Amino acid sequence: MLSEKELSQFEEQGYVIIKQFLSSAEANRLYNASKNDQALTEHSYAVKDAEGNESRLALWYTPGDDIYGMLSRSENLVKSVEQLIGSPVAHFHSKVMQKVPKVGGAWEWHQDYGYWYRNGFMYSEQMLSVMFALTDANQENGCLKVLPASHKLGRLEHGKAGEQVGADMKMVNKYKEKVEEVYCELEAGDALFFHSNLLHASGPNRSENPRWSIISCYNNVANTPDEDITSSFVPIKMVEDGRILAADSVLSEGVDFSSKKTDKSLQEQ
Repeated sequence: MLSEKELSQFEEQGYVIIKQFLSSAEANRLYNASKNDQALTEHSYAVKDAEGNESRLALWYTPGDDIYGMLSRSENLVKSVEQLIGSPVAHFHSKVMQKVPKVGGAWEWHQDYGYWYRNGFMYSEQMLSVMFALTDANQENGCLKVLPASHKLGRLEHGKAGEQVGADMKMVNKYKEKVEEVYCELEAGDALFFHSNLLHASGPNRSENPRWSIISCYNNVANTPDEDITSSFVPIKMVEDGRILAADSVLSEGVDFSSKKTDKSLQEQ
């Protein structure tokens, strides 16, 4: 559960880092599982940044009984999310983000709600994301960077940036005159909770090391979308903590993957 200090930082700054939310053994097992899972490989797709560099991701909706489901459904995580966006919560989607050495691309400045607004979710304050570092993340290998308190700006207009959808850079640059961007350098096992309207981006991976993470996104069940994304309004079925190490390392059969063709974040706005 999050402390009062951590809850206050999330409210004021739009994000909070929880050190060693996962044990080193859990982070390492998730990393190895995601590297070797054939289903993830088959359903991952490349996304180019404005300079043509590529990152890869695999995105799915309904959490199963596999190692990834044990992460996103774990009691400590779900109850922490409930502290921030109210109870009960649903699992919107999770994704494995892959930035390979030397060629892993950047992610342009954007708000997650800039995408999710198009799905018909009404309340941005009832949605958030949690990033789990499976490898160390730093400036050299393209860690996430944020603009503190930018969630208080509300939703900004978004448009195409390479194959991605990015926030209106006129407004982003105007806000950057008021605050300094913060690099969220993480160690494997750290978790970053961030508001759906927080402006964030990441640079390319210019290092010799991979930058690998899992991002799980959550929604309050009362915040129903226009589209039939069932996972986003069905209360999540929590499981007890500590099941990551014993869970099946292969994704459950029948996982409802998204694709590059259907991913709203990659479509013209």
